[in-house]
Amino acid sequence: MPRCWANSTGIQYQTQRENMAFLQSRLSRALAVAMFAIAPAAAHAGKANDTLVYASDSEPENVSPYHNNVREGVIIARHVFDNLIFHDLATGKYEPQLATNWTWADPQTLDLTIRKGVTFHNGDPLTADDVVFTLNYVVSPDSKVVTKQNVNWIKSAEKIGDDKVRIHLVGPFPAAIEYLAGPVVIYPEKYFKKVGLDGFAKAPIGSGPYKVTSVTPGKGVKMEKNTSYWKDSPLGQPKIGKLEFRIIPDPETQVAELMTGGVDWIWRVQADQAKQLGAVPNLTVLSAETMRVGFLQFDSQGRAPGSEPLKDPRVRQAISYAIDRKAMVDNLVRGGARVMNSACFIDQFGCTDKGVPRYDYDPAKAKKLLADAGYPNGFSIDLYAYREREYAEAVVGYLGAVGIKAKLNFMKYAALRELSRSGKVPIYFQTWGSFSVADASAFTGVWFKGDEDDMTRDQQVTDMLKKADTTVETEARLAAYSEALKLIAERAYLLPLFSYSSNYAFTSDLNFNAQPDELPRFFKARWQ
Repeated sequence: MPRCWANSTGIQYQTQRENMAFLQSRLSRALAVAMFAIAPAAAHAGKANDTLVYASDSEPENVSPYHNNVREGVIIARHVFDNLIFHDLATGKYEPQLATNWTWADPQTLDLTIRKGVTFHNGDPLTADDVVFTLNYVVSPDSKVVTKQNVNWIKSAEKIGDDKVRIHLVGPFPAAIEYLAGPVVIYPEKYFKKVGLDGFAKAPIGSGPYKVTSVTPGKGVKMEKNTSYWKDSPLGQPKIGKLEFRIIPDPETQVAELMTGGVDWIWRVQADQAKQLGAVPNLTVLSAETMRVGFLQFDSQGRAPGSEPLKDPRVRQAISYAIDRKAMVDNLVRGGARVMNSACFIDQFGCTDKGVPRYDYDPAKAKKLLADAGYPNGFSIDLYAYREREYAEAVVGYLGAVGIKAKLNFMKYAALRELSRSGKVPIYFQTWGSFSVADASAFTGVWFKGDEDDMTRDQQVTDMLKKADTTVETEARLAAYSEALKLIAERAYLLPLFSYSSNYAFTSDLNFNAQPDELPRFFKARWQ
């Protein structure tokens, strides 16, 4: 990355010439790789073979939807599994999917009628028994669900008729329908009990528009169209015969593969590179803001080695003032990204930044707060990250400018997540896409509700969020979230940085539309 520094105008490249040389060298490397790309790779992708090959830099640790929380796993889940309820983003309405209807018996009891005639990929019929099994399994301690917030609002499920299921909630949870339309998918009871989680991870079975044909760790996942997919699904019938997800960690290699036909679709393309790819014949580039938010999470408890300074809220506030988030958006992220001030994505229900303290870029104030906290000369600390190294390096540069010497530790996500959960990470630069759930609980509930990802463990905040999550009356619920978000910001437990924009680049043979929930719907795509 070109050398950069923080000053009153934000991130500045050392020279314009160096910046341009860097960008040109990156595209040249991609072109060089493309020139020497192995031809057989290209033979498997594209319209001629009715195979959409898409690539990304991250690998889900497990293709079981409840046992990973990286975006690549979420995407696979939406193609292989069905939800009980469908959320139409165009209208904002909830429509029947596996459940033909649903009614609230009371604020803690939800009754659903399960659709007849749906089959899993192995031919087994999907019934109310599969729904009951899935919901009871994922709330059991033995299931080891990775993101508990997605299901911990469920107490239990029972079958109350041939095609009737009753869900008992832990307490009132108005966002239940949104979760049933998102991260909650249905497993085949008989097959799952037969193969167990390990077997399911190697050969998952769902009822969705695509079925998995192979899972190869370190390489990717292959899928093919489910020709028996139920005809009335709101997802529609898949049009492309095969999908192949390939793991390609290096962005230049991704670009090279795209340009030579080895892959058809890539994303998270850097803004400058996306601009240049837009001029390449037979390629299409789209840019869209997503629900993903980048943020810094602080070990305010002082559990990790070297994190003692972070126990003082003035130090956390100083770090927040030290970073020019707008400059990062303008110079690094771009593409419609916005600075975020609350611990959620601003368009989620319940998310607001009204009355929330803001940490505008002010290095002088940051230095004064550090001095007031007893660190006039700053201190040394570790900062951990797993993606967008250039963003993390920019943060390191800003901290250095106010005297905080941050050492960047760059790791794979699954390993870093476990390190954080064991209390060994002082500052964690990470991102969260809320599983595409359009409710603030999908963000705040993960990082501040007392589970293993909560680095704060502030009982007052936890209690506020529990009230917000379970309040049925809309205005009272919004007020509760507002109160909790203000407290999180005042105590600087988490610094929201910005929303993420995503640049998509794909072959012009492909008709593909991006959605703001960061879920590429390949079952809606088609060749043209």
